[in-house]
Amino acid sequence: MGKRNSQRKNAAMLDSDDDNSSVSSTSTVRSDRMSVAGNEEMQVDKDSLLDQAVDALYEKRGSTREKALSSIIEAFNSNLQHQFVEKKFATLLHQCLNCIKKGSSKEICLASHVIGLLALTVGCGDNANEILEDSLPVISQAFKSGSEATKTSALLECLAIITFVGGSDPEQTEKSMQVMWQVVHPKLSSNVVAVKPSAPVITTMVSAWSFLLTTMDGWNLNPKDWQESISYLSSLLDKDDRSIRIAAGEALALIFELGILEKFSAGAKSSSDSSTAEGNKPREYVHIQGLKAKIIIQARNLSAEAGGKSSAKKDLSNQRNTFRDILEYFEDGYSPEISIKIGSESLQTSTWAQMIQLNFLKHFLGGGFIKHMQENELLQDVFGFTPKKKYLSDSEHRLSSSEKRLFRSPNSVVNKARTQQLNKQRMLSEGKNIGRFAANMGDDA
Repeated sequence: MGKRNSQRKNAAMLDSDDDNSSVSSTSTVRSDRMSVAGNEEMQVDKDSLLDQAVDALYEKRGSTREKALSSIIEAFNSNLQHQFVEKKFATLLHQCLNCIKKGSSKEICLASHVIGLLALTVGCGDNANEILEDSLPVISQAFKSGSEATKTSALLECLAIITFVGGSDPEQTEKSMQVMWQVVHPKLSSNVVAVKPSAPVITTMVSAWSFLLTTMDGWNLNPKDWQESISYLSSLLDKDDRSIRIAAGEALALIFELGILEKFSAGAKSSSDSSTAEGNKPREYVHIQGLKAKIIIQARNLSAEAGGKSSAKKDLSNQRNTFRDILEYFEDGYSPEISIKIGSESLQTSTWAQMIQLNFLKHFLGGGFIKHMQENELLQDVFGFTPKKKYLSDSEHRLSSSEKRLFRSPNSVVNKARTQQLNKQRMLSEGKNIGRFAANMGDDA
């Protein structure tokens, strides 16, 4: 942050209007005016660059569109582009959807990320719902057009974000979760060969699915579908890939936290139509309790797994720590507590749902996460986070790193203007001194 009178972009130009003027009390007023103009120019320049990037999305050359999408992502990560979005919301959305329809895998990844950032910027409401409704069919079709892992993962993350923000009712969220599930469990026709999903795709699908599950009331979901989901997640704990194990373990912990297994147990106990086993206990109840016991044994084994020769120590440590937390929750009911610094404040989570939301949003936003947590009201509401408000007066401006280079570096326009002004003052002062010296010499003569 810096005083606006230290950001005089056009100081040299404005000072040249009156070469004979000395630095007086009017310089402060002029500096304030120049600083306001400078800041307005900076905002205009930013909007102009974003306008150019959006215009470039109409270009035929794919590399040009990719470069434009990268610029848009950088801009949305570094600042919340509310004013720009108000003007170009629909244009940006539909150009990104066109990129997903016809672009390369790289272009699809970038366009998917822009759509997710757009949803996070507009926040909950009609625009976010429009993003979801317009994007879902395009994303669903893109899943069918190829199985490249990076592209599929980007589409899954995009779908998770736009549903999280724009899903106004449980049916919309459940529909998106079903689309995700079909990425790894596609409904095949007789002439379609199943493509085995890669480990990164499975991991991303489970993470994205869990992220949306945090917003759902598990008591409203179909028990039959849930039993299939829990069985599949349990099977993932036996996979070799540790990222899959961790994602599946966290999903199962969330299911426990939502009380879904208890729902099954209660429903099975009250069912009078089920055939029975173990006396009067329905078969479904016995199966669910057996599944729960199996998951606890798997968690215990993974929390103490020994590393092999090819084991990455960091991955092994992450797995052990995660499943120790999961086992503690399964057995004692204690959820892991997380605290991270956001500026001078701390953001804290105390449930599996909050932790899954935090990790997913941190991953999606990357370097823009801190900025969004400090200024994005949607995310602040999600986590109940209230940052310290630092109110800026009319003579102050929050500078990004690029603006600091532009306005504070020794070679910046501002510092060059300041140097010219000081040199001019020095010359005027020296001229007055020479005049007085000449006058004194004349008197002596």
